[in-house]
Amino acid sequence: MTAIKHALQRDIFTPNDERLLGIVNVCKAGKKKKNCFLCATATIERPVQVKVVKVKKSDKGDFYKRQQTWELRDLTEVDAKDASKENPEFDLHFEKVYRWLASSTAEKNSFISCIWKLNQRYLRKKVEFVNVSAQLLEESVPSGESQSVAGGDEDALDEYQELSTREEQDIEGMMEMCEYAISNAEAFAEKLFKELQVLDGANIQSIMASEKQVNILMQLLDEALGEVDTIEGKLSSYEEMLQSVKEQMDQISQSNRLIQISNTNNGKLLDEIQFLVNYMDLSKGHIRALQEGDLTSPKGIEACINASEALLQCMNVALRPGHDKLMAVTQQQLLFAELRDTFARRLTNHLNNVFVHQGHDQSSTLSQHTAELTLPKHSPLHRDLLRYAKLMEWLKNTHREKYEGLSRTYVDYMSRLYEREIKDFFEVAKIKMAGTSKEAKGKFGLHGSSGKLTGSTSSLNKLTVQGSNSRRSQSSSLLDMGNMSASDLDVADRTKFDKIFEQVLSELEPLCLAEQDFISKFFKLQQHQTVMPPLAQPETEESDGGTPSRVLPQAEHRHSLSSEKDMVRSMMNKIFQSIETELNSLIALGDKIDSFHSLYMLVKMSHHVWTAENVDPASYLSTTLGNVLVTVKRNFDKCISGQIRQMEEVKISKKSKVGILSFVTVFEEFAELAETIFRNAERRGDLDKAYVKLIRAVFMNVEKVASESQKTPRDVVMMENFHHIFSTLSRLKISCLDAERREAKHKYTDHLQSYVINSLGQPLEKLNHFFEGVEARVAQGVREEEVSYQLAFNKQELRKVIKEYPGKEVKKGLDNLYKKVDKHLCEEESLLQVVWHSMQDEFIRQYKHFEDLIGRCYPGSGITMEFTIQDMLEYFSSIAQSH
Repeated sequence: MTAIKHALQRDIFTPNDERLLGIVNVCKAGKKKKNCFLCATATIERPVQVKVVKVKKSDKGDFYKRQQTWELRDLTEVDAKDASKENPEFDLHFEKVYRWLASSTAEKNSFISCIWKLNQRYLRKKVEFVNVSAQLLEESVPSGESQSVAGGDEDALDEYQELSTREEQDIEGMMEMCEYAISNAEAFAEKLFKELQVLDGANIQSIMASEKQVNILMQLLDEALGEVDTIEGKLSSYEEMLQSVKEQMDQISQSNRLIQISNTNNGKLLDEIQFLVNYMDLSKGHIRALQEGDLTSPKGIEACINASEALLQCMNVALRPGHDKLMAVTQQQLLFAELRDTFARRLTNHLNNVFVHQGHDQSSTLSQHTAELTLPKHSPLHRDLLRYAKLMEWLKNTHREKYEGLSRTYVDYMSRLYEREIKDFFEVAKIKMAGTSKEAKGKFGLHGSSGKLTGSTSSLNKLTVQGSNSRRSQSSSLLDMGNMSASDLDVADRTKFDKIFEQVLSELEPLCLAEQDFISKFFKLQQHQTVMPPLAQPETEESDGGTPSRVLPQAEHRHSLSSEKDMVRSMMNKIFQSIETELNSLIALGDKIDSFHSLYMLVKMSHHVWTAENVDPASYLSTTLGNVLVTVKRNFDKCISGQIRQMEEVKISKKSKVGILSFVTVFEEFAELAETIFRNAERRGDLDKAYVKLIRAVFMNVEKVASESQKTPRDVVMMENFHHIFSTLSRLKISCLDAERREAKHKYTDHLQSYVINSLGQPLEKLNHFFEGVEARVAQGVREEEVSYQLAFNKQELRKVIKEYPGKEVKKGLDNLYKKVDKHLCEEESLLQVVWHSMQDEFIRQYKHFEDLIGRCYPGSGITMEFTIQDMLEYFSSIAQSH
């Protein structure tokens, strides 16, 4: 079995880094005997893996191979069948039950004992050992073959080593010397035992021979022990001496440690004292400046600023834990609080006096601005007060109540001052505007208030268009009826109004911006996103100069910035509360004087709003002008709506020809004025939208008036007015009305052609009716050559009709037609020659058409008209020249 175990270890398990720890020769129970080996193995590398391997001899050769492997951790039960009797059968329960029959009971017991030890050492798994004696599980199997199979105790399992190559060679050489070793192992073992006895005897004899030497060695050992005792005694004395030295050194170390602690504490105390002295000590000069400093002279103000900053720095020092319990610190804090209150009271009283004093000085200069359209400049006041800006910042950080009280006092004072100035300023502006309107009334012979210039709906309902009057007389009648057209007022007056309005805005803009800038600087109110100065936060850190400071958290900083913006806006609203009202009043007056003033105001106000937003979108000026711009835009829309309403309310006379309609002329003048005003303006889009509304209303109402006209033909009204609209749009080149310009041209051309055709049907009326009948017969299917055989359209009837229109009669008819056209058309558009030339072309076209029909329907008849084309040209030319 040993040789087999060695061969299996070498051939099968060593290549897999495994140790063979137990082996048993078995065959399956109840079946044909086919011997195999069950081997218990463990891996060399950790963690150790324990397996049960079934090894079988190969059928093809004299070597062994693995047939099946189970993990020992999968083993659930070992059944030895009988614990009291020798029985070679046993069962192993893995995923199923395997029944085995061992070659001997001893091998079975040895294998089961090996499995129990491996489980206890590596797995500690609860494996049930059934029908196994307790002695077998507690002790190792006795020496012999079973001992070698089991592998000894636990240490033997770990200490098993494979034979080296040298050992294998020695064993093989010894076995070659005893050839019978393989065939007769017992004889070989007996021989080895005898040789071992011989060696033991030789060893005993050698030991006995060296007894004397052993005695000498023992004597030397005794002497050595004596020396050791001597050395131990000396070491004990040395140890006692060192113990006393150690105690002394411990005392010295303790003393040094206490000295070091004392020095450390003294240093810390000195640092604390220096900290308090450096950061909580205010010089006598600063104290004197806070208590008695001159707040009127520049040097005194500078000294007070330095003293207040030093005081604020001392008060904002972040004290370390325990400082507040020191009496000196408490006294200093009380001193600082008293100095702060005293200086805050002095500063507040002084600034209140400065506000009142400056206010009296400023009021005395108001009289010199009343006659001129200018606002007083407050730069001297701002310059004087800005010297106190840093003191205001100190007051803001230390005495919020006094700071807010001063801001309220300033706002109250300035609001009264600005209210007087702005009221006087706008009164001057209104007087200048009213003077402009009076000049206009005197120039056009109008009386009464300026409000009469806007007209009324009742007067517009009475508006009529005189048939024989010219365009100028129509415009004069419109003015008399109260219609506000662009030609009714002097352009110079509107230009003067534009300059007055621009002057008002130009004066207000720097005033508001300067005041808002002063408020933000003087009261230290942030208008933009800037870095805040370090202020009050519980956590402290050293600044660049080593002074502890407090930093405002980011969220508080954003909230503070927002609240300060609101404060600036609130102060500006209170100071300039009258600006928006006065501006709206001025705008209402300008709109009352002339509704077209809304065009000027819209352009100017839009430009100033755009400028203010570029400077500061959140400024008071930008917000206020934006609000006023809404009112101006509303007035502009009202002006456009008023013009549209006037178009819809126009009435025409039943006794006179229409000519160019009044609202067409008004639109032309409006467009000319608007193009002049809105050149390069920011609000061009508003004008384009108004253009589209107006032109659509003009188109619609021209068609409505043309349909209602009784004296003038509809085609003439449409032709003349759309020709005028087309000429106006072509001259002004308004890009947003290109489609309407093309539409106007199309309508003008269509109605010109319609008017010409309808008018020419009268001079050759019978001839037209005759040839219309001919064309009707041809359309019904009669061949052209057979038309002459129709009774009503034979050659005799044709000659009879032609004879009724000799050249003299045609010329007479054309002359009457010219007079009628001249009576229909107005002089303003000068379309008579255009219409007459179109009639000439149409007459020639009809003449050629008649000749063509004669040639096709009456071939070879020799029938011709009584006049030629050359005669017609002479007729048209002579008639035009005679008139």
